[in-house]
Amino acid sequence: MEYIATFIDIILHLDKHLAMLVQDYGVWIYAILFAIIFSETGFVVTPFLPGDSLLFVAGGLAALGGMDIYILVGSLVVAATLGNMLNYQIGRYIGPRVFQWQNSRFFNKGALLKTQVFYERHGGKTLVISRFLPLLRTFAPFVAGVGAMDYSRFFFFNLAGAVGWVVSLTLAGYFFANLPWVQKNLSLVIVGIIFISLIPVLIGWWQERRARS
Repeated sequence: MEYIATFIDIILHLDKHLAMLVQDYGVWIYAILFAIIFSETGFVVTPFLPGDSLLFVAGGLAALGGMDIYILVGSLVVAATLGNMLNYQIGRYIGPRVFQWQNSRFFNKGALLKTQVFYERHGGKTLVISRFLPLLRTFAPFVAGVGAMDYSRFFFFNLAGAVGWVVSLTLAGYFFANLPWVQKNLSLVIVGIIFISLIPVLIGWWQERRARS
């Protein structure tokens, strides 16, 4: 419970924690953010890491001079792209037998199956759309690898999704995170970002439950 409470505190007060990291680690903050985004998109066991909110807050800190916006955006686009590439290769190596795995503390089979359905419906566009959807963002490249999606096609959609996701949310933070109202209500804004990104997932869950009933 203490671990969960600490994690929630980090998410809700991401601006303060990230500002402290910028002060403590200087230019190494780019490597830290790179590692977080790379891990969140590169491993199916780390979908809990902050993504959307992290990009937004990082953009806001860059606007205050804590980071260079060009280095920030460039490094995180690379991190998001390479993370998906690793996830794809892991899925390609493991193959369809992953669907026989059971739910565990480190593996969410339900999220995997939902991503597979989403992938079958939207094809390569899933890699772009899922960038803005928690859980699906982590599982989409993995499912593409399991399904042996053509690599050149995968790379195109992967890069397009990484650029769209990182640039849009980072620049949104850069231009809006330091407005007085947003500053006073940043925790609420972060919760709002998380909630909005979860809406498609909640709609899918509600439709699935309704279909079963």
